Amino acid sequence: MFLGLYTNLYIRSVSQMATDGIAQLADSLAKTQVTEGELSYKGQGRKFDTAECVEEMVKEIQEFKGLKALRLEGNTYGVKAAQAIARALESKSEFKYCYWSDMFTGRLRSEIPPALNSLGAALMTAGARLTVLDLSDNAFGPDGVKGIEKLLMSTACHTLQELRLNNCGMGIGGGKILAAALTECYKQSSAQSAPLGLKVFIAGRNRLENDGATALAQAFQLMGSLEEVHMPQNGINHAGVTALATAMEHNPQLRVLNLNDNTFTKKGAFAMAQALKHLRNVQVINFGDCLVRSEGAIAIAKAVTEGLPILKELNLSFGEITEEAALLVAQSVQGKATLEKLDLNGNCIGEPGCAALREVMKGLNMGDKLGDLSDDEGEPGEDDDDEEEEEDEDDDEDDDDEDDEDYVDEDEEEESSEKVFTPPSLPRPPDAASFLCFPSPDKLLKLGTKRALLIEQQVDVADAGKTAEAFLKISSVYKEEDEEVKSAVLDSIDSVLRKAFASPSFQGYNFVSSLLVMMGLLKSEDKVKPVRVVSGHLQALEYAVRQDYFPQEHIAVLEAFMSRHSQALELCPSARNRLKSTLEHVRHES
Repeated sequence: MFLGLYTNLYIRSVSQMATDGIAQLADSLAKTQVTEGELSYKGQGRKFDTAECVEEMVKEIQEFKGLKALRLEGNTYGVKAAQAIARALESKSEFKYCYWSDMFTGRLRSEIPPALNSLGAALMTAGARLTVLDLSDNAFGPDGVKGIEKLLMSTACHTLQELRLNNCGMGIGGGKILAAALTECYKQSSAQSAPLGLKVFIAGRNRLENDGATALAQAFQLMGSLEEVHMPQNGINHAGVTALATAMEHNPQLRVLNLNDNTFTKKGAFAMAQALKHLRNVQVINFGDCLVRSEGAIAIAKAVTEGLPILKELNLSFGEITEEAALLVAQSVQGKATLEKLDLNGNCIGEPGCAALREVMKGLNMGDKLGDLSDDEGEPGEDDDDEEEEEDEDDDEDDDDEDDEDYVDEDEEEESSEKVFTPPSLPRPPDAASFLCFPSPDKLLKLGTKRALLIEQQVDVADAGKTAEAFLKISSVYKEEDEEVKSAVLDSIDSVLRKAFASPSFQGYNFVSSLLVMMGLLKSEDKVKPVRVVSGHLQALEYAVRQDYFPQEHIAVLEAFMSRHSQALELCPSARNRLKSTLEHVRHES
């Protein structure tokens, strides 16, 4: 029908237009590519300011039966033009694909949110069920994310599989808004027995930094459906990388992980290596220019050796990796029949090391899989190890004090005269995983009446060490003077420990020994940094040992350690004495 419409237009034009008019129409026909269900205005470089400017486009949208995809990228649309297009979309219930990247070039940032709001509202009105939402290369900042917030939380996005927001300048504030919207979408869709199953997430060059990345990580962990994650160049260091690593563990179908040009250092690399041990479907790992360093590379190499059976590409370029670590990385890909490329360029391997690396890969019959090494920076100097340690300490200080409100795309700077402010971020929904990562009384209470169950679901009670760690985190917020917090802590501990000790395979002695190690009361061969023991730890333990689920055979062990002199317990002598007395009483009763 659509092609027939254009044929009729062409016939009428022959009799009504001059030669140059016919040529103009032919050019328009060539640029408007028509495939099944898709209408495209891609790359025409046109500027649409008003409703009048898009009259022809609106008519074509309205008359296109079964419209599923609309390509608007490569043009620039003002508010009035966007609103006119939106009205045409209100009846398109079959609509699925929004290809709307690079569509606000030269616009004031204040124009973008209302334009996006109107387009999103139209899709909601139409009852559309989106599969792809691509708004990349629109430097709309946090305000732009606000412009799609309602759409993302609506039923139109319950079916979303690909979300592409590359190079949008979202900043920390935008990242938090986006995370909250995705979380709400997941919860609402789950309530309808059709949870959001987002597969592809792309958000490179957005200045998300640690806070933005951590907020998104919580949403990713909740969804558990991701297959591709691309977040290069976001100013994320080890804290944000660690949060993302934890989230990736909960996405078992992950195939592509691209975090290029962020800053892992050893801490982030260790966390990511641990996550990779849980993933069997990863095909592409891009940690290039992430400063994984030698120790981090060795940890990643171990993860590759032990798993990742269908790995195709491993990029650890420009990571300050030395020869020994690089050779271990090379050896880790042995037997990976699907491997297509190993990229170790730009590291500190040195000429002899590069030669040895090539020999190792050749010996594995993978010489052609090793990428170019022409940018190798040579062997490190004598002082480099000390510098690495200093830099790792410096990495703890984030650059989060940069104001999102200062971000304006270079193309917009001259045209935007107004000051742009970052909107207040939405409050994050209560989340048990977040509480266990960063415990606080307020977070615990906000989990509501089902907090004990929610926390129990987050703890791997089959693992005695993780159960002990969870116990210490929960009990750290105990407040004797606050009955509400006290009750919440004890209920949560009850739920976790009762389930743990009820399991026939649970190793109670390992739980007790792990608890003592983590409290600094027992030395371990492993390097475990003990927690700072507070009264809440001992008061919660005093409660637990009096419960019917707590095995009596462990009481004497705990009593012995409470009776010994220990610096770890010096800050809470009263709670220690009460626990000691309770342990003695329980032991005599038994």
